Amino acid sequence: MPLSHALTGFAAMLAGVLLATTVLAAPLKQAALIPQWEPQAQFAGYYVALAKGFYAAFGVDMRILRGGPLSPPSVLLREGRAQFGTFFLATALRERRHGLPLVNLAQFVPASTQLLIARKKSGIEKPADLAGKRVSLWGPEFKVLPEAFFRRHGLTVTEVPQGYTVNLFLRGGVDACSAMRYNEYHTLLAAGLDPDDLTVFALADGGLGLPEDGLYCLDDTWRRDPDLCRAVARASVEGWLYAFAHPDEALDIVMSHVSAANLPTNRMHQKWMLEHLRQAMLAGGATPGPLTAVQYAQATKALVEAGILSSPPAFEDFHADCR
Repeated sequence: MPLSHALTGFAAMLAGVLLATTVLAAPLKQAALIPQWEPQAQFAGYYVALAKGFYAAFGVDMRILRGGPLSPPSVLLREGRAQFGTFFLATALRERRHGLPLVNLAQFVPASTQLLIARKKSGIEKPADLAGKRVSLWGPEFKVLPEAFFRRHGLTVTEVPQGYTVNLFLRGGVDACSAMRYNEYHTLLAAGLDPDDLTVFALADGGLGLPEDGLYCLDDTWRRDPDLCRAVARASVEGWLYAFAHPDEALDIVMSHVSAANLPTNRMHQKWMLEHLRQAMLAGGATPGPLTAVQYAQATKALVEAGILSSPPAFEDFHADCR
């Protein structure tokens, strides 16, 4: 669906919701959302939905918590400190396998943008060259696909924890680092590295093009209040559509969250991130919204073949239709 058509439908839907909210004056339902990382344009749609009143228009008094390594969504949902969270699909499936009954409410990034990056001068030009090398990886929320990549290529590497930055890689402390195409890759270029100097392994090119950011809740939350879940999903979709249609305003909103968290980033980097997320989310005419059965089948097949997953849940049990 073209973005202009999506926005036309969005305007009509939002007008109806605002009218209904005004007439009924129903009390708002309280909820909290935990993104899987610190404030940045990766979560622009949620911040925009909050700032523009979309959650309130759908009847939700939403709080967006500060994510990051110390506040993983899996922990906050398990402890009841948040009702909604963002996860990569592979991470959500792994968490379900470990007993956290996550349900997908909406899918935003339809394919993997995750990378492993090395310097060509280190002699790393193909996956086999990573064998025995020091590779920095993020924590459990983000390492499922890299580990699937290593298994697929029969590699054993020395895993090194990677935090907020790629400084360890820039200083030569590791041979390869983790990156998102919309984030750390740009950071490396801004640090002075030329694209021709880098070997970039796109996990999607290795048969691991699995969907990334999606919106999730626990099965109990969905069963107890499906109307709340649908409201949060729909408001989040509208937030993303508005962010892409009004990028400067969206960046103002994102930077207000960045400043409040006192994070070391700038508007130029966040602009790159938002634009590359737009490209990723709308690739091939895709629109933010439901996870499809085809996407799910392809993802679970890849994870089973990589030895990451043995018995995936049925699509109907994992996905809630919030359209």
